[in-house]
Amino acid sequence: MEPGTFAVMYRWRIHPGMEQDFIAAWTEVTKALVEGGSFGSRLHLADDGTYVGYAQWPDAATRSEAFGRFAPKGASERMTIATAESFPEVRLELLADLFV
Repeated sequence: MEPGTFAVMYRWRIHPGMEQDFIAAWTEVTKALVEGGSFGSRLHLADDGTYVGYAQWPDAATRSEAFGRFAPKGASERMTIATAESFPEVRLELLADLFV
């Protein structure tokens, strides 16, 4: 696997009225994880009302270490409080990359 080809997709359903809380907490967690080696993440609102996050990493080991050392507990807890339903994460293998 080439560096930067490890990615994970996350999906959540958010409690009504807590959307901005979730986005703010997600932003804080993501910025901290970038310091831990993440290549960053994007957060989307899907047409079914779920929130979808996509994060890219150099490899699975960097991700695991970053979550253990850099994820801010308070922001992670705020994400959990705002979440009505969390779906299993999906690990992704990059096969073609046409982002510009």
